[in-house]
Amino acid sequence: MNGAYDAPAYDGIVLGGGAAGLMCAAIAGQRGRRVLVIDHADEPGKKILISGGGRCNFTNLSTAPDRFLSANPHFARSALSRYSPQDFLGLVERHGIAWHEKTLGQLFCDGSARQVVAMLLDECAAGSVEVRCGAPITAVDHADATYRVTCGGRTVTAPALVVATGGPSIPKMGASGFAYDLARKFGLKVVEPRPALVPLTLSGEDLLFRTLSGVAADVVARCDGAAFREAALFTHRGLSGPAILQVSSYWHHGRSIGVDFLPTHGPGWLLDAKRNAPRSTVRRALGQAIPDRLAATLCDRIALDGDLANIPDRALSAAEARLADWRFTPNGSEGYAKAEVTAGGIATAGLSSKTMAATTVPGLYAIGEAVDVTGWLGGYNFHWAWASGWAAGQAL
Repeated sequence: MNGAYDAPAYDGIVLGGGAAGLMCAAIAGQRGRRVLVIDHADEPGKKILISGGGRCNFTNLSTAPDRFLSANPHFARSALSRYSPQDFLGLVERHGIAWHEKTLGQLFCDGSARQVVAMLLDECAAGSVEVRCGAPITAVDHADATYRVTCGGRTVTAPALVVATGGPSIPKMGASGFAYDLARKFGLKVVEPRPALVPLTLSGEDLLFRTLSGVAADVVARCDGAAFREAALFTHRGLSGPAILQVSSYWHHGRSIGVDFLPTHGPGWLLDAKRNAPRSTVRRALGQAIPDRLAATLCDRIALDGDLANIPDRALSAAEARLADWRFTPNGSEGYAKAEVTAGGIATAGLSSKTMAATTVPGLYAIGEAVDVTGWLGGYNFHWAWASGWAAGQAL
């Protein structure tokens, strides 16, 4: 896999040996293209290896364009329509990888994420792709319809260059904003990147909720028109859990998020409790539906004491409304260190939705997380990597 590294030898150079880069290289290589993959890490697919608790949530059966965020919400439609979850699942099964569906269409390996990396490398080998790891890039230039990439003290050339170096999420894995710097160098615009699928932090009046660290509840979390019913988890810094990670991708500084702590309870449930058990309390009624510590904290904030029979209906209705849309105003997030992905990135306005090629720079492509397309939690971002990599690999 570490074949000759002298120029000129390649039809395409792929920068980044992650999910999108390896997929693109494998597809192009099997189409007869001479492809080199360069990655600064000591082995390819490092983010794949840590994903899904080491089992890689490699796609989602519910993949659809409306599960992705972008300045152009229609951009992902073309690639997603041409490479489906069933297409990738077929590849997984051809390689004999056992898998299972967890919840909400999420597909995981039964064994290890290493099986997915091995599969991608086998696919690359089938296309005679060269994969060079441990090779930090020191220069990338373009002149005379040729890209020149210098790394490891040598320069390689090709008429096509694929940017698949991801975003800055999880910097301990070596992630950086390299893709954005490269895009700007070649005149492409970048939508301001920010951490996504990330825990949110609380301050001010919301600090009280930090005392609930470790408490989880089934909720509906809402932000900017998006709503997710999953678990929320209180942490020593703020809010986490799947529902919060999902809405974090829609959240911006200064905005609030809404949490429905009782998604199974319809309007009027406290009034019904008052009629059915007038000597009960709000605290007791809440404690039957949510964890006791959470019920106690919410009741302290609502400040409705005494028997339900002695609380006016108007006050109970107001409490219901607040519990169904409890507002939190996060002061920030836990940042790229804890973010699963990066929102924003290379602007899709400068790319072809069919080929992922730059419209103003011949031979330049951008795929995967480097692009301003961000999926929901649950295998969607991996599927964008496969679909965008496939699209570029078909065009390379």
